This record gives sequence, structure tokens and C-alpha cells, in this order.
Amino acid sequence: MSTPRSEDRRLPVRPNLAQLSNQAKDLLRAIRRDDPPAVAEFELSHPDGLKLLSNPPAIKLADAQLALARSYGAPGWQRLVQACKLVDAIWRDDLEAVKEIVGQNPHLIHESALITDRNWGPPMSYAANLGRNEIIRFLHSRGATDLEHAAGRAALQSHPETVRLIYDLAGRPSLENWSLAGPAYTLSVAGTAVLFTLGAQIVRPDGVDRNAMEHLLGSDSRNPNAKHRILEMYVEHGFDPPDTPVMAFHRGRIDLLETQLTRDPQLLTRTFDITEVYPLAPACAQHPHTAQGTPVHGTTLLHLAAYFDEIEIAEWLLDRGMDPNVRAATDPDGFGGYTALYSTVVSQHNFWVNYGKGRPDDARFTRLLLDRGASVNIRASIRAGREGGHGGGPLREYRDVTPLGWGEQYDEKIFVSRESLRLLREHGGG
Repeated sequence: MSTPRSEDRRLPVRPNLAQLSNQAKDLLRAIRRDDPPAVAEFELSHPDGLKLLSNPPAIKLADAQLALARSYGAPGWQRLVQACKLVDAIWRDDLEAVKEIVGQNPHLIHESALITDRNWGPPMSYAANLGRNEIIRFLHSRGATDLEHAAGRAALQSHPETVRLIYDLAGRPSLENWSLAGPAYTLSVAGTAVLFTLGAQIVRPDGVDRNAMEHLLGSDSRNPNAKHRILEMYVEHGFDPPDTPVMAFHRGRIDLLETQLTRDPQLLTRTFDITEVYPLAPACAQHPHTAQGTPVHGTTLLHLAAYFDEIEIAEWLLDRGMDPNVRAATDPDGFGGYTALYSTVVSQHNFWVNYGKGRPDDARFTRLLLDRGASVNIRASIRAGREGGHGGGPLREYRDVTPLGWGEQYDEKIFVSRESLRLLREHGGG
């Protein structure tokens, strides 16, 4: 019987063995009181689950541990214990503990440190995520081969010295075909810079590295200054950016936006198709209604400023006379017509605030628009869905909602600013 794997059960980046032990005990107690979900999980995950369930009082803690381990993708409890201990040792930068664990279990070098997780990778790649250079040297000396993945993770996590170390361990290979996508996704200036130093290229014989552009423009990170700097590094290394308002926007180049406004006096009312929003990144434009927050298909530069957290550009647009109540385009089914205020109430910026990354829920973008005269009771209908990285799911329809109603009804509250909702109510929103 193959090991079952739950799509919903994965080890956290730093698993806690004590917590997992408690989970196993909880599972055992739930089975003995005939709790249906626990019984179903045990039957699915334990190789003799159905047989053992014929006499629940006889089920032992070891059985619950086995079932729990298999639900995490591990063949048994001992493998789960090994994963927790090895990851903890790497996290603590405890080289001696790593040596002891690997010495007793050399096969762990070639397996995912988190059992099923592919991103953080085997132990050497896991160590690269944290910049644990001496542990990397040791694991490489014992036969770890995931050098390329490890270097990519080090760049993605902004550990340039670790990237250089792995580059040396790998024999200083050519990086001409190495994608800059990893540090683009995390908006890592340091990671991008070190890859350029070692020979990575944004422009190849067949054109711009679109994988990197997809990850940079489609990133769910929000750090405008870092994004601007990375784009300028791309330009310094041969990227010839399109001369468009949206590319000037992505670069944070208000001087170029001034030029665009001089050319096109309608720029402050113009709406942009999603393919214009993501130049050179067609994969980001495949699903117009899926978004990291409020959709951007058919929106103005002010909507885009809220979506990408470009508050300085928003201030510039408003200073140049842009109407804070300018609406997005409306499609034949009547969806659209929302203002940038909607885009501040439900946004990726709010995700990071609610996720607990140290950003205050100050609703600064909502405050800006309200201070500049944004209406709290405009109504619009929105068709929206979440991107795959945020769980995906079906498109949902929110009909005839105000900005307050949009935030109250949106299905994933982690994208909603509670402070924005409070401000909208304070300003008479209904």
C-alpha cells in the first residue's frame, strides 16, 4: 500500500516535534471516542486502519503516530522525528547536531528536509535558505548534490555570500542560462545583484528572460522600491523596457510618467487591459478576473497604484488632477466600474498586514483616497477569484456592492483591511 498524502497536511517550515506528538495523542483520543473525521483519517492513513478500527480501545499511540506521519507524507513516525530534529539543527546552525543526525541517517541528504516540500528542498538547500554556510560545506562533503537548487534558494532569500559559496562548490559553472526568477519573486535586490555578478543574464539570444519578468511583475511581495531597483538592474544589464505608461509605472519612474502624460492628456482616465498591466509576462495575464486582491483588468493607473502599493505614484496622479472616483471599465455582463478605493479595501498589501509580517493596518492608501475626495457609496459589481498561489478556487460574483460591502463580503478576510472598513463606516459608507 502506498503512503497516502493529504493535500491539506504539510509540515510547516520549522516543524515542532512536541506539537506533532500532541497531534498524535489528540488523534488517538478522537479515534477512541469515535470521532468521524479522526476515524476516516486513521482508516485512510494507517495500512491496517480498517482492521484496527474494529476494536478502537486496542489502538495504541504508536498506531496514531504512524497514521499521522503518513498523513504528512512520511513512511513512518521515525522519519517525521528525523525531519524535525534535522530541520531544528539547521535552523539553530548547530553543525555538530547535523553531523550526528546525518551520520546516523546518511540517506536524509538526498530527501526533502520537510518530507514532501519541494521549495525548501533537501537539507543542503534548506540550509541555503537560512545562509548556514558551514552546514552547507559539510553536507556537500558528504555527497549532497542539490547545488543549483540550493544556490537558487540562497538568492531568493537574500544570502549573497551563500550563493557565492555554492557557486564555488559547484566549480564556478556558467550562469548564462540561469533564471533570475527566484530573487525576482521575493524582490531580493541582493539576490538579483549577486546572480548578475556571477554571470546571469536578463537578455538571452532568444530575448528577455520572461520567467524572471513573470516572477517580478507577478510577485505577491510588496516592496515597490526593491522592485524598481531590480528593474533598473535589468536595464543596466541590457533590458530595453517598452516605452509605455505601465512600464514606467512598474519602474517607479515618475519622470517617465510625466512624459507619458504630456504625450497623452487622457492618461489619467485611460484604462488598461491586463495584457498591458503585465508586459512581457503573458502567464500573469491569462485569467483577467483572478488577482491578489481586487482585479486589475480594465483599470486605471490609480487602481494599479493601489494594487501594487505604489502610494507615491498615487499621490502624483492625484496631484496632477486624477479623479479619485475614476472607474474601472465595465464588461458586457455589467462587471467592473469600481474605483481605486475598492482596491485598497481588498489587496495583497492587506494580506501581508494580516499575515503578521510586522506591517501595521494603518489603511494609508484608503486614507489618502478619502482625503482626496473618494466617494464611499459608489456601487459596482465585481467578478473575482484568487490566484493559484492563494488557494485558487472558482470565480465569485459580488453584485452592486459599495467599497464597504466589497470588503465585508469578500470571501478571504486575510486580504481585507479592518482599518479600511472602519474608516469607510466612519465616513458614512454603507
